[in-house]
Amino acid sequence: MQTRIDNPPSRIAPSEVQIDATRLNDELKTLATFTSIEPSPDGTAVTRIVFTSDDLRARAWLKSLAAAAGLVIREDAVGNTFFRWVGAEPDLPAVATGSHIDAIPHAGMYDGTVGVLGGLEAIRALKRSGLRPRRSIELVLLTSEEPTRFGIGCVGSRLISGTLSPERADALHGAQRGHEDETLAQVRAAAGFAGPLSSVCLPSGHYHAWVELHIEQGPLLEREGLPLGIVTAIAAPAGYTFTIEGIGGHAGALLMPDRRDALCAASEIILSIERHALATGVIDTVATVGTCDVYPGAVNSVPSRVTLQVDIRDTDPVRREGVMEGVRRDVEQIRARREVRIAETLVNADQPAISSPHIVQVLDEICRGYGIPAKHLVARAYHDSSFIAGIAPIAMIFIPCRGGVSHRPDEYAAPADIERGARVLASALGKLAAE
Repeated sequence: MQTRIDNPPSRIAPSEVQIDATRLNDELKTLATFTSIEPSPDGTAVTRIVFTSDDLRARAWLKSLAAAAGLVIREDAVGNTFFRWVGAEPDLPAVATGSHIDAIPHAGMYDGTVGVLGGLEAIRALKRSGLRPRRSIELVLLTSEEPTRFGIGCVGSRLISGTLSPERADALHGAQRGHEDETLAQVRAAAGFAGPLSSVCLPSGHYHAWVELHIEQGPLLEREGLPLGIVTAIAAPAGYTFTIEGIGGHAGALLMPDRRDALCAASEIILSIERHALATGVIDTVATVGTCDVYPGAVNSVPSRVTLQVDIRDTDPVRREGVMEGVRRDVEQIRARREVRIAETLVNADQPAISSPHIVQVLDEICRGYGIPAKHLVARAYHDSSFIAGIAPIAMIFIPCRGGVSHRPDEYAAPADIERGARVLASALGKLAAE
């Protein structure tokens, strides 16, 4: 049974959606001040690790903006925060948008934040237009999209979609040096988020549609002179840890023929990963060794143990696994030739997400109505939408970022591009909420 409330839903024309670009840009700058990092000569440096004081202050500020906009606020046990504009038929599955505000160390000010504050301004613009949506429209702030604190990304959206078990999530340990003994259970409780994580999961069909606004984090839109991208698929990442154990000793006393240098073996593995990723011949295959932890880490000591963290992404999980099969063959040869021990651990292996053809069509129609040339493209970076796809039809809107740069202080998106993306988002939310 559907509940109706007073005032029937209304429709709006695209020209009636007006984004307050100045306000949105000012709010992005304010959000960037919630950081402990000093200003960088390269741009605005932001470090905002989930559940730190900077993150909690930013969340409180965002909630104040949402409350001022008249939105209903709900938080779940892991800190995912929901800001809802209640529609004329509130029992219908809502239309949603959202992203994250946590940032890796020395990052920029646009990754994730454009989707959160752009989503808020999209809702405010729809309210200013006089729209009365049939379905509720919800903005979601998702917890811990970045893997900095717990070693795995998209914790909040994984829990929402049920792809991460509550037990494993609460047992996640800190991934930063000096914080390895912290668990998610301890950290979220200290941040004020209580209750069982089993309550976070939402059922399939909870949302009628989900559209996330984001900077491209790549060069294609800028390179082709296009103002907007519509994401048709999100590449699936897989994470691995390789631990290489050799024999250490004094850098002067341990003779070269007697060495079992773990770092030398690790360097061969790193190059193997690069070689097999390139060998696919497909630009959708990317592989990165992002960390190399060397023990004992002294200039005059032969490394006896090295830990590598590996990230491999592709729109095709079979092709992605083919890269790893090639690496494993090389690892066996390295192990035998260098007489070291090598252990591989799977951290995660996620599935690619395919955008809803219907939502893509809606976005195409809106862009044509605005006269905006839009490119269909693949998202190769991690996004919460990858996991929201498990409970709802999804799509993403990309806007250009200068030089394709992201996760750096010189990350930059032009105010005009942000305004354009928010306007398309607002129109999409309004149209989808009328269905």
